[in-house]
Amino acid sequence: MSWKVLITARALSIEPVGALALARLEEAGCELIHPPKYGPLTVDELLPQLVGIDAVLAGMDPFNAEVLASKEAAQLKIISRWGIGIDAVDLAAAAKQGVVVANTPGLLNNAVADYAMGMLLAMARRIPQGSLSLRAGEWDSEWGPDLGGKTLGLVGCGGIGQAVAKRAGGFDMRIIGYDPMPSEAARSLGIEFVSMDQLLAESDFISLHSALTPETRGLIGEAQLRAMKPGAMLINTARGAVIDEPALAHALTEGWIAGAALDVFVVEPLPADHPLHSVPNLLLTPHQASLGYGSGAKVSGAVADAVLDVRAGRRPRWVVNPDVYQLGALRAPLAH
Repeated sequence: MSWKVLITARALSIEPVGALALARLEEAGCELIHPPKYGPLTVDELLPQLVGIDAVLAGMDPFNAEVLASKEAAQLKIISRWGIGIDAVDLAAAAKQGVVVANTPGLLNNAVADYAMGMLLAMARRIPQGSLSLRAGEWDSEWGPDLGGKTLGLVGCGGIGQAVAKRAGGFDMRIIGYDPMPSEAARSLGIEFVSMDQLLAESDFISLHSALTPETRGLIGEAQLRAMKPGAMLINTARGAVIDEPALAHALTEGWIAGAALDVFVVEPLPADHPLHSVPNLLLTPHQASLGYGSGAKVSGAVADAVLDVRAGRRPRWVVNPDVYQLGALRAPLAH
């Protein structure tokens, strides 16, 4: 049985990250559909691409209730998400329509943790400022804090937060964390769990690793930024909407905190006229924390595996809407 597989995840188009995974799908008889551009697509861009599609290797495309119930998506059986975040997918609506949703938890932990530490180091030691100075024909060396003995606050201490803790421990940093569900695994890495208020007050660096939920949307707003140390720096490789962007722009412009580094934004791509482009002491990168070659190849293989599993009547390893199997509307039934 031939399946049409739509590819919106940009990473799958990169050699060598997606090559083996896409080749396996083709060898299994799947027809690969590449849209005019890769995602994240808007609803209006996504809908016409879904006609006749059995599976999507998805980025952060908006699979809301409207899209999932549309006539264009009538043949869709699985959304296989490249990465861990599933905030762009209405899981309840997918289950109701009989569409399996799968992701790839844990496979990008090290890549994102490496990047978060890289952003922390870059901001602490003023690396972007030094580069810009030299390129401008100047020689304005800048001082920055040593990391040893400084306090790193982790907001979210799951797999990625724990991987950051391992790296920060190598710099002899004190590590504190805030998480609604603190784990023994995190404690074993030396993370001291504290209240959010204590974390804000004591951290020299704060790195965000929370999933985007109704509770974490706007988690870091004006009150939290004012509660941070004046010399503190904020790093976000989680989701853009965890931070109130206008409040952060105000904080950096007024000097409430010393700096920030953002890899994720409320609207992506970040519009060219967005106010964040003109804010001082702010490092901006285009949502690339997860883009490590080795990690990316593993994730690409996993998203392909999920499609092949559903096609063969198997349950994928990482299903994030398991109630789809209880509602009786499964579009690709399990084999008996």
